[in-house]
Amino acid sequence: MMRSAEIAGTNLTDWRKLAQGLHARYLVDDFAAGARLLVAVGEAGDALGHHPSVSMGRGYVDLKLVSADAIYRDDEGTEYVVEWVTQLDVDLARQISEIAADHQVEADPASVSVIELGLDTARSATIAPVWAALLTGHAEAQGHGSPSDEIRDATGRVPNLWFGDTDEVEAPRQRFHVEVYVAPEVAEQRIAAAVAAGGTVVDDSEAPALTVIADQDGNRGVVCIDAAAAAKD
Repeated sequence: MMRSAEIAGTNLTDWRKLAQGLHARYLVDDFAAGARLLVAVGEAGDALGHHPSVSMGRGYVDLKLVSADAIYRDDEGTEYVVEWVTQLDVDLARQISEIAADHQVEADPASVSVIELGLDTARSATIAPVWAALLTGHAEAQGHGSPSDEIRDATGRVPNLWFGDTDEVEAPRQRFHVEVYVAPEVAEQRIAAAVAAGGTVVDDSEAPALTVIADQDGNRGVVCIDAAAAAKD
């Protein structure tokens, strides 16, 4: 796996590191133009034996690059196979950017976004099987591509669910929250828009990486960026 600083050094102008992977959005005139772009991307992926995840809608093509077999080593030297960005993803990202330029398709990196769910618990190993079954129907989703109990659907149908460590508490309080990953250059704008709509910044102690916003009822969401992976000037 590549560390965030290494990703920043690649200067991938079309792409942004959000959560585990690299994300890009390309703006297309119509469905046919998007299909032509994807054919060329598929050919490049075939040559490398690696392909992006794809979502296409009216006027855009969204791509995600992540490796399912990246190696993470903890402080004790123990190795884990995780989903994360590797050099292979960076190589294909560069090729896709070149393909997009050849097709005269523009990138819109500021518009990429990823939603994850967070659940605070002191018993992730106990409750994770329930959420794996509920969200995906498969026990294998627990810890998929992660050394933790995080729930990840291999097909990407539902957002990832990760568990935040917390002490056992008896008093009812919010345990679920939404994590909104955005490109670094739009984080301040997103926070300002939420505040203008009536939200309140309740914790910016880890900003710009994490900024906690509460709505008028006290429900919390988090604006997230990977500042260390932002392209260097």
